[in-house]
Amino acid sequence: MSRRRKKHEEHANHEAWAIPYGDLITLLLAFFVVMYAISSVNEGKYRILSDSLVAAFRGTPRSIEPIQVGSKQVGSGADLEVSLVAQQTLEGQPRQMLEAVPIAEEKPHFNGPRSISRQAQPRPDAAAVEAEKLLGRVAEDVERAMKDLVDRKQVVVRRFADRVEVEIRTDILFDSASAQPSKHAQDIIERLGDALAPFPNAVRVEGHTDDVPIRTRAYPSNWELSAARAATVVHIMSTRGISPQRLAVLGYGEYRPLEANDTPEGRNQNRRVLLVVTGDMAGVSPAAAPAAPSSPAAVPVGPATVIAAP
Repeated sequence: MSRRRKKHEEHANHEAWAIPYGDLITLLLAFFVVMYAISSVNEGKYRILSDSLVAAFRGTPRSIEPIQVGSKQVGSGADLEVSLVAQQTLEGQPRQMLEAVPIAEEKPHFNGPRSISRQAQPRPDAAAVEAEKLLGRVAEDVERAMKDLVDRKQVVVRRFADRVEVEIRTDILFDSASAQPSKHAQDIIERLGDALAPFPNAVRVEGHTDDVPIRTRAYPSNWELSAARAATVVHIMSTRGISPQRLAVLGYGEYRPLEANDTPEGRNQNRRVLLVVTGDMAGVSPAAAPAAPSSPAAVPVGPATVIAAP
């Protein structure tokens, strides 16, 4: 007896719709992700592109700060609207209008000329040339009048374009810690005054000392001593026909040494009286006065000017 096999009926799958639905949702998600990525504009990269285009067509962008991707910057391509307008204005223009125009160096700029030609260089005027020639004659007359002292190197004459310096060692003019002229000082200063009297140049007499301290009733410090010695020279020179308007006195004390004060020779070099004959024509007009240096403060004393500060 054969047994019939019963066929089992296949069960219907009522959840088959979930597979295509899941695929659809996945495709929609991918679609929106792609759309979002396309719609998002990186402003930093756009500014880099905009500045590159502007640099290619109109020159280097004038942004003083480096461009950082993803942050707001100030530059020629920072604003979208301005960059678009700038790009639209470039359309349809010929290439030569977009090229940089070189500026000639010799042409004047809005804030003045860029360079000075050789013709524009200042030239010495006739008055300066005559003043320099006059100072040369002053140096020659002083060297001639003080030749014996110049040969013994007790007087040194230095020539400059704007002045003549006559340096005298105080050892031949004054005793130690004193402003009273020695027996030879009167003749030396009178000879120097006679050489300078014919010229109208202003004469500045400077007194200098070493760093050995002094404290007496007459001279509380080296300032007073140096100024008193310079004033003595001025008073003697004023008796030799030199106008008082030409003369000035300065006392620098120990604060402008020529050599170091650690040796006797150096201290001897620093004890000096320096006459500076400038190019100022102080003797031309009675109202003219010699120009005092800008560093020390001047205090008028009679016909001269005493300086009590370095």
